[in-house]
Amino acid sequence: MPPFAGFWAKWFVLKELIAAGNAWLAVVAVLFSLIGAFYYLRVVKLMYFDEPQQLERGGAPPGEDVALVFSVNGLAVLALGFLPGALMSVCLSAMLVNGI
Repeated sequence: MPPFAGFWAKWFVLKELIAAGNAWLAVVAVLFSLIGAFYYLRVVKLMYFDEPQQLERGGAPPGEDVALVFSVNGLAVLALGFLPGALMSVCLSAMLVNGI
């Protein structure tokens, strides 16, 4: 989903598939992305909109450290989505160093 980093990765792959004359493969990739989005959005629905389930024996709710890790990860993905050029330049320089 825009503006996250995964959107831009798929966008560039689909753009190159179409440029290479493989539009049929791009259509297949979009269909699989839609199927994946259904499952991703289902998890979001379960997390935020459904009633919480009972914890199993010995289970404890996640602490603040887990929330911090998830927040930092989410913000990093969002930042890479807004600035995909920075990530792409790092990838390009890594490719050039490795001779790809």
